[in-house]
Amino acid sequence: MYGALDIGGTKIAGAVVDEEGHVLVRAERPTPALGAASTVMAAVTGVLDELTAHPSWSSVSCLGIGSAGPVDTGAGRVSPVNIPAWRDFPLVDQVAAHPGLPDGVRPVLIGDGVAMTAAEHWTGAARGAENALCMVVSTGVGGGLVLNGRLHTGTTGNAGHIGHISVDLDGEPCPCGSRGCVELLASGTAIARRALAAGWLPPSGSAPTAASVAASAQEGNPAALAVFDRAAQALAASIAATATLVEIDQVVIGGGVAHSGDVLFAPLRRHVKTYAALGFTHHLVVTPSRLAADAGLIGAAAAAAATLRAGASTPPELLSTAL
Repeated sequence: MYGALDIGGTKIAGAVVDEEGHVLVRAERPTPALGAASTVMAAVTGVLDELTAHPSWSSVSCLGIGSAGPVDTGAGRVSPVNIPAWRDFPLVDQVAAHPGLPDGVRPVLIGDGVAMTAAEHWTGAARGAENALCMVVSTGVGGGLVLNGRLHTGTTGNAGHIGHISVDLDGEPCPCGSRGCVELLASGTAIARRALAAGWLPPSGSAPTAASVAASAQEGNPAALAVFDRAAQALAASIAATATLVEIDQVVIGGGVAHSGDVLFAPLRRHVKTYAALGFTHHLVVTPSRLAADAGLIGAAAAAAATLRAGASTPPELLSTAL
């Protein structure tokens, strides 16, 4: 059995995952994203407390952490753009100090986009793919790459961090320090914010979220449709740039915004055809994730399992082929 944590700007989830990639036990807390560093860590500890109290935890041999980034997998530190209090935060050390961890277990850190990619390549929509980009479109936008059949993590674990590619050179400043990033246009948070700014109002009794914007778009609301079209355009531009750079064949989109269905995927596929203009990018296939909300947890477990089997201290470059 493998333990897993998935830390994002909206929720902190944990799980026990079996050797086939199935989530057996799940725990979750909201992320106090604007809270102090200790407050955010307390939510992580709460998830761990719940997991380690479950009988299945006694069979856990390793623990993986998929975190919003940037991350530094070697140092075990994270600086999530959407959690301001965590800058160079020693997440691995903090989690390793939990009394419920098995003796000798050192948590393995991986970026959340890379975790989702590992999961989709292991058991999901990108299973067996040679060259693929997998993206998480949620509170933020992250991603990971499979190149030549292997997960490509990069030196620090941040390869594929597509949400902070600039697609609007004169766009608004991003918390990452750049301008016009994909995340500012296509994340769930951005979609809700931009829809409100365009005069959209959520349906009666609904919160102003990307899901409620999607519901309005499905009913033909012009402002909601325009915001989703712009989000899809930003995603398409970054996907086409990636395809041009490293020749991917497949794109898998997961995260909460992907649940919008054709409201997102129809304009996305249309814009990809426009931006992926060179002949060697024309064959790109864009598909939704098969693992939905569990992808980050399954990928974190995959990282821990592969590291355990390799006898390494950080996730091996061959992570997805080591399972």
